[in-house]
Amino acid sequence: MLRNKNIIIGVTASIAAYKSAFLIRLLVKAGANVKVIMTPSSSEFITPLTLSTLSKNPVLIDFVKDKTGQWNNHVELGLWADALVIAPASANTIAKMANGFCDNLLLATYLSARCKVYIAPAMDLDMYKHPATTENLKRLRSFGNSIINPGFGELASGLNGEGRMAEPEEIVDHLTKALSLNLPFTGKKVLVTAGPTYEAIDPVRFIGNHSSAKMGFAIAEEFADQGAEVTLVCGPNALKTANPNIHRIDITSAEELYTASVKAFKSVNIAILSAAVADYKPAKTADQKIKKTTATKSIELVPTKDTLLELGKLKRSGQLLIGFALETENEKENAKAKIKKKNLDLIVLNSLNDKGAGFKTDTNKITIFDKYNKSIKFELKTKAEVAKDIVRVIKKYKSGIKN
Repeated sequence: MLRNKNIIIGVTASIAAYKSAFLIRLLVKAGANVKVIMTPSSSEFITPLTLSTLSKNPVLIDFVKDKTGQWNNHVELGLWADALVIAPASANTIAKMANGFCDNLLLATYLSARCKVYIAPAMDLDMYKHPATTENLKRLRSFGNSIINPGFGELASGLNGEGRMAEPEEIVDHLTKALSLNLPFTGKKVLVTAGPTYEAIDPVRFIGNHSSAKMGFAIAEEFADQGAEVTLVCGPNALKTANPNIHRIDITSAEELYTASVKAFKSVNIAILSAAVADYKPAKTADQKIKKTTATKSIELVPTKDTLLELGKLKRSGQLLIGFALETENEKENAKAKIKKKNLDLIVLNSLNDKGAGFKTDTNKITIFDKYNKSIKFELKTKAEVAKDIVRVIKKYKSGIKN
């Protein structure tokens, strides 16, 4: 659930700052985009170079970038983040946050943040139990901040008690659970088809197309990142899935795609069929490789099963069915006709006439039509960004907001 989430880690002056390195490493490993903001004094406990290397981003400390005169925009940082995690949070920083102080970049970003803020206190036992700290934490909770309670154990002073910063694994688990609660497709099941189909001529040759499956995989990943349980039925490709919420079913032919999709469709809420399925297959498949001769060869073709048409017939009330149309002529007319013919809610049109769209590219340019004859057109974007647009439109459509 942390993949592609934008997370700011705030590091304050505490001996527990060494744990921030492990926390950042876990978040990056989980697929999160991590930026680090350090208070000026925290660099006495851990070096910015260490945290920069682990986060794969420059560490931010001052309002002004080096000697360039450019400033680190705390407002933009606050808007960028999906979560702000202050770990470790010293008694000093907690007191400043509770009372609206703004004398460093981390505090300015905290006051500008529109996302949820998570605070992991780290200090000695008596400091943590002091009425002032107790009152400050109570006040921060009243602001809507989440306090990740410290653990019990040996402290830097040699005392035993509360005050140890929560372990990095505990913080990641806390974030994962908290962020998953607000995902729009949590509890929903989604079917996505992707890639080409190969229709065998003989054991060596086949009829296929140039689909790379990149668009379908991007859609599957985006749905999974938004909380959905995804079944991905995909034709031959070299791609790998990243989100553990994706159940992958590899197929080769249109017949196999049909069978797997019809079976999965029974239990899903949403199906989006982006696979480039062969419309025809050889009437007969040779058992042995067809040898080359000087004679002219003819191959009789028959139609493959139309998976999208069949799912349109099977669609229940409340299910959403979305198709793809890759066209070379009369694009809009063909796409709109497909909506009605196949009982679709939405169709995603892309044209091979648009440079950068279609097969074998990392970009795509789409127009989405709904069954109410409304449409929305998007500019050329990466397929990951296109997937976000598609999922966003489906979310709005599902909630009754038509585009």
